[in-house]
Parts: sequence; structure tokens; C-alpha cells
Amino acid sequence: MTELHLRAAAPGDLDAVLAFWKTAAEGTSISDDRDGVERLVARDPEALILAERDGELVGTVIAGFDGWRCHLYRLAVHPERRRQGIGSALLTAAEERFVRLGGRRADAMVLVRNETGQHAWRATGYAPEEKWRRWVKHLTD
Repeated sequence: MTELHLRAAAPGDLDAVLAFWKTAAEGTSISDDRDGVERLVARDPEALILAERDGELVGTVIAGFDGWRCHLYRLAVHPERRRQGIGSALLTAAEERFVRLGGRRADAMVLVRNETGQHAWRATGYAPEEKWRRWVKHLTD
């Protein structure tokens, strides 16, 4: 098996990332569109981390840091490439980024129904925080 290459997404990658999420990510988000991902990469060019093998996109994670908190989104690995260490490599890269930026704790958004994702997060040392609840208000339609 060839080496895994991790890198920050560039503007030219965004269409491929959006298509990849339709195959590899669990669920969709109001931000899963070209404008949303363009804003992310323009605001924080290192936040969207891609994993590639042989030039093929095989995984993603968004490692967002707002200066205070570290947030993880869109950890996704191609279904045919799971259980090969790609998700762990992406999380290690995200956590190293957070530490470099001064982050002290990372949190992840994981769908309640995503049992596969929950298993993956637990395997890398993450656990649900039962005393918190996420509150959401959509600002646009």
C-alpha cells in the first residue's frame, strides 16, 4: 500500500471535496455547498485537511480553531478505505495543528445515529460529553 499524504485543501480542491462528502460523510449540513467551503478555506487555509493516496482523495477533516476552542467536523473516510488508519492520521494532524495554535481541548460533532463514526471517535480517545447539549439556530434558509 502506498504512503498516505496529508495536506491542506486548496481552492481547486473544493468541488472534489463536496463530491467526496456525498460518498464518505454521514449526513449533510447547511454549510455543505461551494460558498460555505470556500469561506472556510479563505478564512483559515489550514482548517480543511485532506488525505490522499495515489492522488485519490480518501479522507477529510475540518480542524477549526477560533482562538479559544478546537472544533472537529467532517471527519470522513472513503467507505472502501476505512480501517486503514486514515481517520487516525487525519485526527493526529488536526490535534497537532490545535496544539501548535495553543488549543487545549478538541470537540467533535458526531451524529447520534452515526454508530460507525461513534466507534471511530471512541477508538481515538474521544468520548461523548453528556452534560452538554448543542443548541442550533439557522441564520439563513
